[in-house]
Amino acid sequence: MTDVDDYADRLRENRAEKDRAFAENRTSPLPPEERDGFDGLDYFDPDPDYRVEATVTVHDDPEPVDMETSDDRTVRYLRVATLTFDLDGDTRTLYAYRQEGAVGDDLFVPFRDKTTGQQTYRGGRYMELAPDRALTDGDRIPLDFNLAYTPFCAFSDAFSCPLPPEENWLATTVPAGERAP
Repeated sequence: MTDVDDYADRLRENRAEKDRAFAENRTSPLPPEERDGFDGLDYFDPDPDYRVEATVTVHDDPEPVDMETSDDRTVRYLRVATLTFDLDGDTRTLYAYRQEGAVGDDLFVPFRDKTTGQQTYRGGRYMELAPDRALTDGDRIPLDFNLAYTPFCAFSDAFSCPLPPEENWLATTVPAGERAP
């Protein structure tokens, strides 16, 4: 088995586990009346071309960014890093955020691309990165769009989700990760 096959198998197992959680867990974003008929999320096929290495530029003095939410509120995040990577033959940039007041090194990367509102949720998709240590300038980290997921507000109005700011709108198609519910 090749590394690509092994990766695709692990990704499919991860997706099956998530589908089970959506169907069975009481903390599922699906309304209870929809769980019995739920037969899984819709995903793009695993594609190793959408697993890229990003070069990190850390923002020592992170700027605040007010993000609109799905329920017309505003939530404040800090722009903590710039992620630069090659995708579809071009160098691209996404910003990584951390909610103001949050503790830890996890990064939140909301984004839109040319699938948004057509093949994927109209409010964009998310990636979460959990580096094993504090990042420094020049670090290279994996950015795997196959793990891009739909925010919970796509499944229920009970959730409020930040919408990707315009600076995180990619001018390309990213057919990887979760499709629209």
